[in-house]
Amino acid sequence: MRAFIFPGQGSQAVGMGAALAVASPVARQLFEEVDEALGQNLFRLMTEGPADDLTLTENAQPAIMANALAVLRVLEKEGGIAIRDKAGAVAGHSLGEYSALCAVGAFDLPTTARLLKLRGRSMQAAVPVGEGAMAALLGADIEKAEALAAAAAQGEVCTVANDNDPGQVVISGHKGAIERAMEMVKNHGIKRGVLLPVSAPFHCPLMQPAADTMAAALAETASPGAFLPVYANVTAAPVSDAETIRRLLVEQVTGRVRWRESIAAMWAAGITDYVEFGGKVLAPMVKRIVPDASVSSVITMDDIETLVGRL
Repeated sequence: MRAFIFPGQGSQAVGMGAALAVASPVARQLFEEVDEALGQNLFRLMTEGPADDLTLTENAQPAIMANALAVLRVLEKEGGIAIRDKAGAVAGHSLGEYSALCAVGAFDLPTTARLLKLRGRSMQAAVPVGEGAMAALLGADIEKAEALAAAAAQGEVCTVANDNDPGQVVISGHKGAIERAMEMVKNHGIKRGVLLPVSAPFHCPLMQPAADTMAAALAETASPGAFLPVYANVTAAPVSDAETIRRLLVEQVTGRVRWRESIAAMWAAGITDYVEFGGKVLAPMVKRIVPDASVSSVITMDDIETLVGRL
């Protein structure tokens, strides 16, 4: 069985989507649909920059989604491959969960783009710049990361934000607490801590204002549910009904991205083949979680043609 997976923030780069749009009118049309939905020329920003503007959360999130779904749409429209026939489930990392939900019909493309624009803007606004931080813990399992976060908190927020794979966990919270954690990594048997160049402390309780904004928006967003199971970030379990999808997306803003557990759960359910769309970050994580898995990253027309041949 196969899962289609979708990357999160950090997969953006100036030039993204440009070659695909040249090669495929189907991709060009998708980028135009996203631009129209947002009322901005996001595709120009994706292809020409500047990088600082593309990296802004409110731009990066819909851009990464658009890039991934353009690849998927080319696969479907030009390759003749239907996701419902070739995948048993989908999943996405953080904002990638929205890409996954769009891929399986829970939201249409314009709705997904607008939700991600709002999500990015509200997450950026939730905490004043400079008050929060995030850090990757390398060589840390979840138990060590949780112990470190608890020790560094000292009355502030410091919590596990992303459980990515057996050797990488990300913590998030108040800047002072994250800095304390960086000084304490060796004492907790962790190889190294690296501060991340992010503009806000995502996936921690400090994001509650953004969660409230998304709760209001999602309450007004119609959804027929998903036609394939979506492994949700906050539960690492499959979901398909619209009400639960909306509830978990709200919880996801402040909650932990349980990526390691999600992949382990999919593997236990018999999913052995993982195809990442629009990025090259998740496939290596999958291999570190389940070394026997088959993984591939699909970004270019050549990648798409190779995948069509394999499917």
